[in-house]
Amino acid sequence: MKMSRLVAFSSSLLLGAVLALTGAGTANADASVKAVDYVALGDSYSSGVGAGSYDGSSCKRSSRAYPALWAAANSPASFHFTACSGARTDDVTGGQLGPLNASTDLVSVSVGGNDAGFADVMTTCVLQSEATCLNRIATARAYVDSTLPGRLDSVYAAIRAKAPAAQVVVLGYPRFYQLSGSCVAGLSERERTAINGASDHLNAATAKRAADHGFTFGDVRTAFTGHEICSGDSWLHSVNWLNIGESYHPTAAGQSGGYLPVFRSAA
Repeated sequence: MKMSRLVAFSSSLLLGAVLALTGAGTANADASVKAVDYVALGDSYSSGVGAGSYDGSSCKRSSRAYPALWAAANSPASFHFTACSGARTDDVTGGQLGPLNASTDLVSVSVGGNDAGFADVMTTCVLQSEATCLNRIATARAYVDSTLPGRLDSVYAAIRAKAPAAQVVVLGYPRFYQLSGSCVAGLSERERTAINGASDHLNAATAKRAADHGFTFGDVRTAFTGHEICSGDSWLHSVNWLNIGESYHPTAAGQSGGYLPVFRSAA
């Protein structure tokens, strides 16, 4: 019977740590990584919208997105990249899980922001009054409390059913604004504070559901600290009227400097 590749991976890491004390084991550790079958699921934060270098599909999968960067650096046995721009929870369960199977060792996923109405929140806040913005954020937070947990449960249960031995890493979302930062126009500080708070609220709900399913939550907020919009060194696109779809998404630097290290550490 074939031993689970994930068990083999864990065992070889332990062996590598022991052999490292005697100056050996590098080849074994490298081989164990290459035995991993990896599947990347999720929404635009996983597909890499905002990072450029897209594959030409409507999903806007980028070679600069953290899943592609990790795969390029580690040469896993197989890599399936099904994350797609605009994906909601039912899009993941309905159209992205095909590559998962009993041999899958590693899965990454980010999802929930579109279900909660992220795009509409940002459009409302940019185009309408502060009061309307704050009301729309309150509606999104209420959805995160009442409906999103069940939708995340459906996604996570479906992943586990199809890939029972896989390590699953759930990636969260960054805070968007550095408060009291360098921006001199645009949203009010109250709106920026509320948007950051809504991101924290979404991350907390996602982390709780991930933990309850035995998955690892990758919190990217610390990695993005100092690189929010209004920081002067932003790893996030602000509103871009010439390419509206990339607005409020990580740049290539945000994928490589923010998401990739968090995923690499969790995986």
